[in-house]
Parts: sequence; C-alpha cells; structure tokens
Amino acid sequence: MERKHDVLISVCLPVRNGAERIASVVRSIRAQEHTELELIISDNASTDDTEGVCRELAAADERIRYFRQSENVGLLNNFIFAGRQARGTFFRWVGDDDWLSPHCLSRALAEFERDERLILVTMGVQFELENGVTETAPYHGTALASDDPVERLGEMLRLLNTSYALIDPLYGLMRRETIIPIPRRNMLREDQIFAAKMALAGPWGHVGEVLGRRGWRDESRKVLGRRLGVPAWTAHAATTLQGVELMRWVNTVDHLEPEQRRRARALVYRWYAGRQRRDWGNRGKKLARLAGVARA
Repeated sequence: MERKHDVLISVCLPVRNGAERIASVVRSIRAQEHTELELIISDNASTDDTEGVCRELAAADERIRYFRQSENVGLLNNFIFAGRQARGTFFRWVGDDDWLSPHCLSRALAEFERDERLILVTMGVQFELENGVTETAPYHGTALASDDPVERLGEMLRLLNTSYALIDPLYGLMRRETIIPIPRRNMLREDQIFAAKMALAGPWGHVGEVLGRRGWRDESRKVLGRRLGVPAWTAHAATTLQGVELMRWVNTVDHLEPEQRRRARALVYRWYAGRQRRDWGNRGKKLARLAGVARA
C-alpha cells in the first residue's frame, strides 16, 4: 500500500433536493484529518437550490467535483453514478444529512493498512431518528473478517434479521476496485442484498469507535418503492424477491467451491424461512391490534 497520508480517498455524495442539509456534511468532509481526498457530489436533478449551493461549495474547494443529472435517474442509479466517478484507492458513500467525525477516514484507513486482505471497513455510527432520538449499538463480531466467504455471508444474513444499528456496511470505507464492479439491481431491500454480495467478496474490518452520524428514516415499503421507481406490487413480495436475488447471486458468483456453494444456499434458505416467520408474526400483531380497535 502507498504511504497512508498519500492514499486518495473518494467520498461520494448523492443528493436530491438537499439544499438545506448538504452544507453540514460537506463541512465535516472538508474537516477530515486525512486531507488527500476528493468529494464527488451527484445532484439528481434537484428542483430546489441544491445546484447553487453545490456550485458555491465546489468553488471554495478544488477537491469537490460536482455533477448534475439532467433528469431524475432514481435513488439507486444516482448512488451508482457517484461511486463510478471515484478515482481513489478507497471510497465511501455519504448521505446529505450525515456527519463524519474528523478522524472517520483516517481510522478506517488504518485498518486497511493493518490488514491488506480487507475490502471494506465499517465503523460505529450514531443514528438520529425522525423523533430526535439517537441510537447506536456496539458490534463485537469477528466473522466478517474470516477468510471463509460462507462464514462471512452467514454473519451478514444474521445481522439482516437483527438491529440495523449494529453495522452499516453501505456507509463504510471500501476498496474501490473490488466493490464498484459488484452489480446492483434496482429493487426493494437492494441495500441488504448488496451487503450480502460484499460479504461474499472479501473480508471486512470494523472500527468500534463511533465515527459518524446518520439520519434514519423508517420508510414504508411503498414510500421507498416510489423513491426507487420500482413497481408498487413488489412491496408485497419484497422478502421473496430478496431471497430470489440472494440465491441467484450465490449460484452465479464464480469464486465459491462446490461445497461452499452448498453451504451458502443452505444459509439463504434458513435466512428466508426466518424472515418469513418474522414477517408473518408482524402481520399477526398488526391484525390483532386492528381487531382490538374494532371491538372498542
């Protein structure tokens, strides 16, 4: 690896109508102690003053590269576009209402320097809910650092059925040449599918220290589906479609041995059964509440 301070890191910021929010996260990126960075802003055809704010920010710092989409390309496609503009050895995405501590990039980069196997380094994150409550949870697992891709997949699938606050892989620091080529399909829960694909791709590291803050919106499937631009009916089949895509990837990824592929399939089946039980349990609780309201 190059000397730590000479390694270029790309920070990719997709945004739509974020004029009132974006300056804060940009300030936190410009304040990083690791200064060898570029900030890529991809404006998804915003209809507010996002363009004006971004052009002013870019004029103030030559490390900022601003792109504007001529039309709304959708939430995921804007993320993908921003990532593909990255030129750094490592890159990460940020949201327009996020905040990074000054040590965020340098702490994660130190993990890559310590272990050159790693393709991704996650970190502690504080989630800010819409009601103003903040939430964080320590993660102490080690399975994602394993050399066994199936062990890593199993841990990621386990995390998908637990708290979102434990680990946030899509907002970690990533090795660009490994992560960018992984295909992404525009669908509900694509973020979870992409996390599983990355788990199969290589070992991860983790910094337990809380190094950032993210806004967390608990959006319904229908609302998120509209933001992604996917058919409305997919909201009613999200778990099944997620399972199908996970299994398709397990069956086609080329670096698994036959025995590993069998183990990976079994893990996906087990995850699917667990998720379906949870979904049905949630539906049952909702029906019970509705019945109670009706009786009252």
